[in-house]
Amino acid sequence: MKKLSLIIPAYNEEEVLPQLIERLNEVSQHLSNYQFQFLFINDGSSDNTLELLKELNKKDKRMQYVDLSRNFGKETAMLAGFDYANGDGIVILDADLQHPPEVIEEMINWWEQGYEDVYAVRKKREGETFFKIWTSKLYYKIVQKMTPEKVIPQAGDFRLLDKKCIYALRQEVRT
Repeated sequence: MKKLSLIIPAYNEEEVLPQLIERLNEVSQHLSNYQFQFLFINDGSSDNTLELLKELNKKDKRMQYVDLSRNFGKETAMLAGFDYANGDGIVILDADLQHPPEVIEEMINWWEQGYEDVYAVRKKREGETFFKIWTSKLYYKIVQKMTPEKVIPQAGDFRLLDKKCIYALRQEVRT
């Protein structure tokens, strides 16, 4: 049975965690042919996020957490998650529900076909102003002109990476 690790950076997310957990449980029940590791990275939260994560871990050992000593930022939290994730595939997911957990099933389908980096792209940006949308498009155009690599607009951190990718990232970070 394959194992999926979900790396979930969390900073002051006590309000949304119960809903996220409910949705993650629904997804994992629907994907019963996989084992799950839900790895929360508490990024120096000042609310009750850490206490909630401790309680979740007592009730469900799939719910694991790493507690960073202070707020280092999302990218550092993700890197910390790479060191503790032990799945065949690793999903990076925001705790604030900006990334719908239900999309994970579709990501797995692509991964099972052999894709090693499966990312989700936003089709619609709810609640964002015209200015925000326009500046985002401009940003991606500028970045694309500056790099020889293809940059996918609206493709953020919400992705499924094969463990081979995580191994390569770990090696790159350490050198």
